[in-house]
Amino acid sequence: MGGGRYPSSGERSELADRVVRVNRVAKVVKGGRKFSFSALIVVGDMNGRVGAGIGKAREVTEAIRKGMEVAKRNMITVPMVGTTIPHEVRLKWGAARIMLKPAAPGTGVISGGAMRAVIETAGIKDILTKSHGTNNPINTVRATLAALQQLKTAPQVAELRGRAVDQMVGKRLAAAYKGAEPASSSPQSGEAAPVGAGGAGAGGAARG
Repeated sequence: MGGGRYPSSGERSELADRVVRVNRVAKVVKGGRKFSFSALIVVGDMNGRVGAGIGKAREVTEAIRKGMEVAKRNMITVPMVGTTIPHEVRLKWGAARIMLKPAAPGTGVISGGAMRAVIETAGIKDILTKSHGTNNPINTVRATLAALQQLKTAPQVAELRGRAVDQMVGKRLAAAYKGAEPASSSPQSGEAAPVGAGGAGAGGAARG
């Protein structure tokens, strides 16, 4: 069941929420059948934070409300470079195999289904994605969140390795990370032009 047919919890907040899937579960008892619902919800602030949760209840709206509460408690922070992600990441989570790849400004979100809900609520505006294997939205959402947690920016990797940013990605890109023209100041993490096509992301971008 899609997310467009069901309302949100009705609570207004600064967080955006998406109902990814609602399942109806029937339990056969002595007096007949008892129906309950489980809802998969994705919540994000459209600015680098996103989470997902599953709520179960006898009513759809209550299941959605519970799912939103779980999602808000389990939000993660996604490292971003401008409007995209710092580098490509591939992940296998159970039967789900996904790929996230940075894209140039103006590309948009090339994704679909459960992955798109996670990416859009996180605030990522330019990205290329691919999902193989299972079509189970729960596993797809979990795999997408796990992949986003693996992302690191060049300044973060440089700090972990005890090196300067320009030693990792070159002087021009280091200047972009600093948000200024080439300078000799200490590295700072900030918004920059997207990287990815040139392999200058944090995941394997060491150029000595």
